[in-house]
Amino acid sequence: MYMQLNPDCVRDVLLSIEKQSGFNTVICITRQDFPKELHKYSYDEILYHFSQCAQSGFLTGFNSYDDGNMICISDLTPKGHEFLANIRSADVWSKVKEAAKQVGVSSLKSLMSIASQVVSQVISQHFD
Repeated sequence: MYMQLNPDCVRDVLLSIEKQSGFNTVICITRQDFPKELHKYSYDEILYHFSQCAQSGFLTGFNSYDDGNMICISDLTPKGHEFLANIRSADVWSKVKEAAKQVGVSSLKSLMSIASQVVSQVISQHFD
């Protein structure tokens, strides 16, 4: 099956993990029971994006069980928290996606870089 990275799914996955995470809390999601805010995506999409986030260093303790029918995550990493903090605002997220579209990039590394620059611009404009 071909999967393409969906930046909106990445953001929604990170927001969902942050909402459910806590100190010493392991989040487990099954094919039959995944967060309501992720229902607009197929379970396979969610599984793929959790995996991509883990491989990009955004998640800690990511494991898949029972042929992918259950996934568990410990938490967001500091890198994951930073990226999410930068893209939390719908306005900033919209600017990040537009910039990514204009330059023709969609990798998580590129999105992180764009988000950081957009946030820097927003901060600069605030103090001008």
